[in-house]
Amino acid sequence: MRYPAWKYVLIIFVLVLSTIYALPSLYPDEHAVQISGAKAGTLIDDSIVQKAEQALQQANIATHNNSFTNNAALLRIADNKAETQLKAQDVLRHNLGDNYVVALNLAPTTPEWLQKLGAKPMKLGLDLRGGVHFLLEVDMDKAISQRMETSAADIRRQFRENKIPFNQLSLTANTITVRFANNNDRTAAMDFLRRNGNEWTQQALASDDGSMLRLSYSDAKRQEIESYAVDQNLTTLRNRINELGVAEALVQRQGSNRIVVDLPGVQDTAEAKRVLGRTANLEFRLVSDQNDQVVNPYTYQYNGQPIPAGTELFDYQEINSGKKLLLQRQRILTGERVQNARSGFSQDSGGAEVNITLDAAGGKLMADATRNAVGKRMAVLFIENKQRISYVNDPATGTQTEVRTPYTESVIINAATIQAVLGSQFRITGLDSPQEASELALMLRAGALAAPMYFVEERVVGPSLGQENIDKGILSTQIGFLLVAIWMVVFFRLFGLIANFALVFNLAMILAIMSLMGAALTLPGIAGIVITIGMAVDANVLICERIREEIRWGASPKQAIVAGYDRAYNTIFDSNLTTFIVALILFAIGTGPIKGFAVTLMIGIVCSMFTAITVTRAIVQLIYGKRRNLQKLSI
Repeated sequence: MRYPAWKYVLIIFVLVLSTIYALPSLYPDEHAVQISGAKAGTLIDDSIVQKAEQALQQANIATHNNSFTNNAALLRIADNKAETQLKAQDVLRHNLGDNYVVALNLAPTTPEWLQKLGAKPMKLGLDLRGGVHFLLEVDMDKAISQRMETSAADIRRQFRENKIPFNQLSLTANTITVRFANNNDRTAAMDFLRRNGNEWTQQALASDDGSMLRLSYSDAKRQEIESYAVDQNLTTLRNRINELGVAEALVQRQGSNRIVVDLPGVQDTAEAKRVLGRTANLEFRLVSDQNDQVVNPYTYQYNGQPIPAGTELFDYQEINSGKKLLLQRQRILTGERVQNARSGFSQDSGGAEVNITLDAAGGKLMADATRNAVGKRMAVLFIENKQRISYVNDPATGTQTEVRTPYTESVIINAATIQAVLGSQFRITGLDSPQEASELALMLRAGALAAPMYFVEERVVGPSLGQENIDKGILSTQIGFLLVAIWMVVFFRLFGLIANFALVFNLAMILAIMSLMGAALTLPGIAGIVITIGMAVDANVLICERIREEIRWGASPKQAIVAGYDRAYNTIFDSNLTTFIVALILFAIGTGPIKGFAVTLMIGIVCSMFTAITVTRAIVQLIYGKRRNLQKLSI
């Protein structure tokens, strides 16, 4: 009955590690509010925390153990009530303004010594603990206007390519107005548009200086655009959530223009809120040849000259710098053509940068635009749709009403001279911080939102199954575990007690591994753990019965132990392997709850193989291995 020393070392190491990383799951979370910058590069310092604490004190809201986490301030609510948490959020949003994001969060109470070791509590799914609920509304008017801008540029290009003469094309209030020299040119344009799609409602009008045609989207086309905007935003939100690493998140459509996002467990809700709602895009434009007529070439200050037709004036990103640049109105391409984006550091300046990879069509557009523009400057324009929040007093009720006003902020990130013809790969420099570069790369990778979205509602939600059902589920699991433990001790005595210790060890290993993986535990996951317990007990039952058989056949106690473990191993391995394969298939083709069940089942199978065979064998060896005249086993 010799047993290698390295196996004892391995068991002790795994036992200590499992205990450390399973312990945080025993500490409950508490309600908190989190403050972070509206932009990734915004720093949160002690002055912001002090201002927040003063505002909460004036509102009679007590906090404790306030801390910094990843450039964000976390203020824990003293009474740990959801109502106080919501009130604290309203107070802080009112006092801190639009430059900061105030989000609801759940703060862990894990001891500091465990946190220093990297131990975190296991995440629980929406069905077990709840999480943060966001309701976002898609701006349909903006979706139509953005598509109308693209259509106006396409019509202008198509008329020129097909030699259809027109005098002027303008876009006002989602209506394209085209002026022609005569009715024949207008009729040719109308026929061309009918042949190339039935998306326009056409209205022919007479004017003093010729013929005029007004174009607006048909009802079917508007519905198509609105449906696409919601579907595209759904896809983009899911991609952004995956980039954030949020497990078991729920993203689904509600009604015609709203999206529900539920984030379970302890998340960086401030970062999630900032990234999810940020409608940002990039535009690449050439600097106008007339820039020096409007902007001082040395100080980049606007000199008050009229803005030439076909150009637009934009600010540089530096705050309060007053620097401006005149860009061509025509875009080379937008961020929709970005296939991949990675943040990094420039080898030349050491500053933050984003390395861009375009798709095939984007690479061709960039090459065509820069082929005849070597020596000119190209600017990267960062466009973001935001909301300005203000508060209006209602004299009748004496309460304040929140008013949200959408606006668009367009700033120039950088403007570099084109040294050679660009292709599908290039880089963007001039970013303020590595955090901003990382966030920009994340949004470009995840895809552009088809239309701006605004937060309509935010709240902490409770477990979807109801706390009573969860308590009953946990109680039934505890009762089942206790009955199994009693049965093992009654039928197998000391060997049953050893098997029970292995079961506890097994549970600790499962909790530790799921915590390290960041996997979320759901109710189907608990079912997977219960099945794992049954399989682990089954393995020990096979071993114990095999040992009994060997004793009945005349083997000595030590021979029976060795034969029992060795001969039961193949049966245990085969049964666990087939179950593991089924769980792997469920994980591959399943979704949501099925994946949660499969993950816990696979982890549990691996852990049970280790505890039911290696751990119990080591304990049996310690108890019976050194006895010289062993005559009887407690089995």
